[in-house]
Amino acid sequence: MTQDLFRQDSHLRECSATVTAHTPEGGVVLDRTVFYPLGGGQAGDSGVLLRADGSAWTVADTRKGKDAEGRPTADIVHLPADAAAPRPAVGEAVTARLDWERRHRLMRLHTTTHLLCHVVAQPVNGCSITPEGARMDFHMDGTLDKDALTAAIARLVAEDHAVAIGAISDAELDANPALIKSMSVQPPRGTGTVRTVRVGGADGSDPLIDLQPCGGTHVARTAEIGAVVVAKIEKKGAMARRVVLGFA
Repeated sequence: MTQDLFRQDSHLRECSATVTAHTPEGGVVLDRTVFYPLGGGQAGDSGVLLRADGSAWTVADTRKGKDAEGRPTADIVHLPADAAAPRPAVGEAVTARLDWERRHRLMRLHTTTHLLCHVVAQPVNGCSITPEGARMDFHMDGTLDKDALTAAIARLVAEDHAVAIGAISDAELDANPALIKSMSVQPPRGTGTVRTVRVGGADGSDPLIDLQPCGGTHVARTAEIGAVVVAKIEKKGAMARRVVLGFA
């Protein structure tokens, strides 16, 4: 089981760790990591595992572990950029260091998608977040205005709302099903609590903008997002409107 340090602090850039396993696809499992695995629409992290001799094993992608039957495990697998590069040995101590610029772009865009949920306020039927841009598919008819959405996001960014990680019980989530914005992905259950991300609502002077279950990485305040724009809006069906986000 890999301790997922990024769940508590998305701004951690590196950590010390020990290799606990190798995987058949050439990956490395650590006892703890700052690397986020592909999931919830967000791309997996990349970076390096630094070894005691000063060499670096380059991580091209990060995925959730699977057992021999393909069922998910609690492991996080770091996949190599070069399959021929010798892996750190099981039991070896390493430093796991993110490609921070890439990760921070993902964080900025992921938090922007939460702002977009507030601005559009329609069910989400798909989401993809990469370092280059993000897209959200809303279950709705009618039209959306690209410039109006860009202006609304910019206003929320400039207002510098706090972004906080929290948790609610499964029972609380069952009692408040509207907190789940996604039609296609359900939050993970089984531990008794569900991780949440709240934008705004820290106190009476900071209005609540968005609250929903989410396992991804996020900025600490909306001003950290910087300049993000709605690059285009596409009609993908009678009840589907795609909003594509990019950096200005």
